[in-house]
Amino acid sequence: MESFRIYAGGRFLTSSNELIVSCPFDGRPLAKTWLAGKQEYEQAVEAALQAVEPLRKMSDWERSKILLEVSQKIIRQEDVFASLIAREAAKPWRYALAEVRRAAQTFFVASEEARRLPGEYLSLDWTPEADGREGLVKYFPIGPVAGISPFNFPLNLASHKIAPAIAAACPIVLKPASSTPLATLALAEIIDESALPKGAFSVLPMDRQTGNMLVTDERFKLLSFTGSPAVGWKMKAGAGKKKVVLELGGNAGTIVAATAQIDHAVSRCLTGGFAYQGQVCIHAQRIFVHKSLFEAFSRKLVEAVGGLKYGDPLSPHTDITAMIDEDNARRVEQWIDEAVMTGAKVACGGHRKGAFVEPTVIMQAGPGMKVYDEEVFGPVVTLHPFDRFEEAVQMVNNSPYGLQAGVFTNDIQELDLAFNKLEVGGVIHNDTPIFRTDHMPYGGVKDSGLGREGVRYAMLDMLEPRILVRRRP
Repeated sequence: MESFRIYAGGRFLTSSNELIVSCPFDGRPLAKTWLAGKQEYEQAVEAALQAVEPLRKMSDWERSKILLEVSQKIIRQEDVFASLIAREAAKPWRYALAEVRRAAQTFFVASEEARRLPGEYLSLDWTPEADGREGLVKYFPIGPVAGISPFNFPLNLASHKIAPAIAAACPIVLKPASSTPLATLALAEIIDESALPKGAFSVLPMDRQTGNMLVTDERFKLLSFTGSPAVGWKMKAGAGKKKVVLELGGNAGTIVAATAQIDHAVSRCLTGGFAYQGQVCIHAQRIFVHKSLFEAFSRKLVEAVGGLKYGDPLSPHTDITAMIDEDNARRVEQWIDEAVMTGAKVACGGHRKGAFVEPTVIMQAGPGMKVYDEEVFGPVVTLHPFDRFEEAVQMVNNSPYGLQAGVFTNDIQELDLAFNKLEVGGVIHNDTPIFRTDHMPYGGVKDSGLGREGVRYAMLDMLEPRILVRRRP
């Protein structure tokens, strides 16, 4: 097996607690790493504090150059990274490769944003008392950042914390998911080769108890967490005075209006509903289709789902493979069974074997069923007919979540209504909620989170404005 050492305070280390990472598809051990304990944690945090001033003293172009070099090296090693992600996360090869390329783009965007940190000149003489005064607003790095990233995008969602922190001149200590730490540890090898001050970046796989120190430690000025709502909101309650950014779960709705191009909508809903086994927080879970299209749309989607190819994640022909573990697959199976017992109908799929759950389309689901009310985070979509567009908007909003929504329509008034009335962080036109680029603002409302990612928007939480008020000569 390969070995991937902890990266703490600019040094590659091992600990007394060995961690074996296995492939969810076949259960085979992939690599060995280690869980950081309190000693390694303290080493990383102390190094981050020591890196505050050296990082702040770096010029914008120096940080930009580092970020660009990291982006370029990721691309040069894209097959290596894609192989790691495909194996540790059981992510089909084409989705793993797409994630690697997005991570490179995230660092590229950060290299651009590092050159244009925000600032503002203010004329202050709006009243006689302020005559002769003017203001200069400058943004300063907030200080050390604690980052916690999830299993489903082990490289790019980690990059959405690391790259903005470097661009904003903030040291960061990152805890990756214990089930998928390898890609981030491989990224540490690239960053270690750069001119970034040692200690400005650490990667610490940790158990939950040790990792919780990132939440409660007052030496961190910002906590950035991506994961489940139950865990995220609990972290916010325990985070003390530090800033908190939460990118949490969703139960994303998609509206297919009467004017939609049906084949395009089916094709995109197939990807939006089943890419990476539905283990995407903006996966298209609830699909609302105008009654005039419902029968044809349902038939076409079920046929398309039946054509998805199950197999080894390393195969370029694989569409769908195992979930992250058997416990989650069993949970999804239970939710499907509960829905059927209370009146829902399975149009296709619905069965489980080990960690694999068949891609599943459910009809006649509704409030009170977990597949409708909660985030499935699995290969399940529900289909619902609607009569009026306003009715569909209300059904999307009838959820404690509000991350993104997709709207297939060629009626500008419907699109305008959706944008103004949907209670979400983003509305995606003629596509499913799964669409995201890495420089757009990304985040949700209600139980879906607090704050925004997307490089520039993440940086704003890592910077503090300070105003200089001066008298003109």
